[in-house]
Amino acid sequence: MPRSLLHSELPGLQPRRGKVRDVYDFGDRLLIVATDRISAFDWVLPNAVPEKGRILTAISQWWFAQVDCPHHLLSTDPSDVSLPSGTDVDALRGRSMVVRKTDVVPIECVARGYLAGSGWKEYCQSRSVCDVALPDGLSESDLLPQPIFTPATKAEEGHDENISFEEMCRLVGADLADKLRGLTLDLYQFAQERAAERGIIIADTKFEFGRLPDGSVILIDEVLTPDSSRFWPAEEYRPGGPQVSFDKQYVRDWLSSCGWDKNSPPPPMPEDVIAGTVNRYREAFERLTGHPFSTSNA
Repeated sequence: MPRSLLHSELPGLQPRRGKVRDVYDFGDRLLIVATDRISAFDWVLPNAVPEKGRILTAISQWWFAQVDCPHHLLSTDPSDVSLPSGTDVDALRGRSMVVRKTDVVPIECVARGYLAGSGWKEYCQSRSVCDVALPDGLSESDLLPQPIFTPATKAEEGHDENISFEEMCRLVGADLADKLRGLTLDLYQFAQERAAERGIIIADTKFEFGRLPDGSVILIDEVLTPDSSRFWPAEEYRPGGPQVSFDKQYVRDWLSSCGWDKNSPPPPMPEDVIAGTVNRYREAFERLTGHPFSTSNA
C-alpha cells in the first residue's frame, strides 16, 4: 500500500479538522488538505484508505475545470500559500487545494435523480423526500420523474439533517435559497450528462456554496467525488434494491455486516476492505477522466 496520511501537520499552525479534511487559514486564502481518513454513519474510521485524499482532490480538480460555475479553487500547489518553515511539502502534494476564503452558506445542497440512501428511507415512510412529494409505487434505486433538490443542514461532527426547502428559506433567505436550488439542479444535470458518457450514473450528490465579500455566490468544497456522491456503473444498474457503487457505500456495507453497533467507535477496516475501497475510488477517477490514476496526475 502507498504511504497514507491520517492527519496533516504544518509547524505552528492549528487546522480546523473536519471528518476527512484539514483546513488551514492563510488570510484571504485557505489550504484544504484531503487526508486519507474515511467517515461513515457519522463516525471517522480509525485507519486510513491510502491515496484516497489524492484521488478525491484529482476528481474535484477535474470537475472544477468542467463546470460552468464560479468556484473557489485557485491552485493545487500547496506552495502557493506561505507554508511555515519545516513543512513536509511532499506529504501535501496531490491532496491540497488552495482556495478563496468565503462566507460559507450553512446548507448542504443535495440533488437527487434516483431514490437511494436517506431519500429511500424517507420515501418509505412518507412518500416524499424533504417535503417533496413523489409518486406512489417507486422502488429503491428507481429513477425519479425529475431530479429533486433536498437541502440539509451542515454538521462538522454528527449527522447532517434533511430539511424542507421552506426551512432553508427561513435559514438563509428566500432569494439565496432559490438561487442555490437552481445552481444545484443545473450542476447536477450537467454532471449527470458528462458522467453518463463515461458509463457512470450519478444517483445523487451534494454541493456547497460560499459568498464573496461582494455578495456573489461561488461553488466551494469538494465537488462530485465518491465521498459526496453516489456513483453507480451504468452497465450494472438494476432498480429494485441497492446498487454496485464506486463510492464509500462499500465501507458502509461492511460496517453494517461486521457486527458494529453504530453507537460506539467503529472497528478498523480489514486490508481487503481498504483495498476494495481504493480500487473503487480509483476506478471512479479513471472512468470519469479517461486517464489512469497515478501520483503524477494527482
